[in-house]
Amino acid sequence: MAAGMVASRRLRDLLTRRLTASNHPGLGISLRLTGSSAQQEASGVAHGEAPDHSYESLRVTSVQKHVLHVQLNRPNKRNAMNRAFWREMVECFNKISRDADCRAVVISGAGKMFTAGIDLMDMASEIMQPKGDDVARISWYFRDLITRYQETFTVIEKCPKPVIAAVHGGCIGGGVDLVTACDIRYCAQDAFFQVKEVDMGLAADVGTLQRLPRVIGNQSLVNELAFTARKMMADEALGSGLVSRVFPDKEVMLNAALALAAEISSKSPVAVQGIKVNLLYSRDHSVAEGLNHMASWNMSMLQTQDLIKSVQAATEKKELKSVTFSKL
Repeated sequence: MAAGMVASRRLRDLLTRRLTASNHPGLGISLRLTGSSAQQEASGVAHGEAPDHSYESLRVTSVQKHVLHVQLNRPNKRNAMNRAFWREMVECFNKISRDADCRAVVISGAGKMFTAGIDLMDMASEIMQPKGDDVARISWYFRDLITRYQETFTVIEKCPKPVIAAVHGGCIGGGVDLVTACDIRYCAQDAFFQVKEVDMGLAADVGTLQRLPRVIGNQSLVNELAFTARKMMADEALGSGLVSRVFPDKEVMLNAALALAAEISSKSPVAVQGIKVNLLYSRDHSVAEGLNHMASWNMSMLQTQDLIKSVQAATEKKELKSVTFSKL
């Protein structure tokens, strides 16, 4: 115990020296927030439409400090995914990836359900009237179309900010592709999930067959869902690991998802975004490759001021939410 106290004292001394070093003026940062303006900085909430996010199929709002809420916003069409949606999701999440103010995202659906999947009426011309005058050219057209649609959900996975899916009602077809690209999934008790593509005469081709087996870790269940298009209800989704929590209704679920996003956004963005990058890398690589990538990543990231601030907050038994982390 004495050795532990000495180590703790040494760590505190080291942190103090680093934080007050005169030859590193950028390190002379006070961690104590005082006054009402500091409290607003620590817990400020910004409401309203997010700047630079104007879409036909989506609504993006800044619901609280560092948190964006992306709604699928075609409630009269059960949030069916039209041509605008496939284009706008890419634009939206590319902007979010570059937005230093955003540290967490919640995705939900407006109206009575999360999404009914692809809007067949709107997409019919692209699918049923392909461009090209022979098999090779038509095939090339379809390959380009499919890869562009795949990017609509891959862009969520590639976004360094954690993305929380909040699902109520139906999550059908492309909805499953979407939520399996998210980092965390919550749902309401009325939610159900359906890999619907087999009933349309095709195999799901924009992410479900690739991500769902990794999400739930049960190949037999994935095969059953994909071959039959049966509904997976909320309790089964929880039991299989597709979602991590089930809530009684949409309102309670959304509040919980936004609270989770707020908690995540209070942490060091260097830490959080590094965690997401390395979790995804490790998913697709061996343990040895993942460890090597982690070592290469943290050899620079360990030099962040966020580490010093977090450790000092812990040693002083301060709430981490009282610490202000710089934008990333």
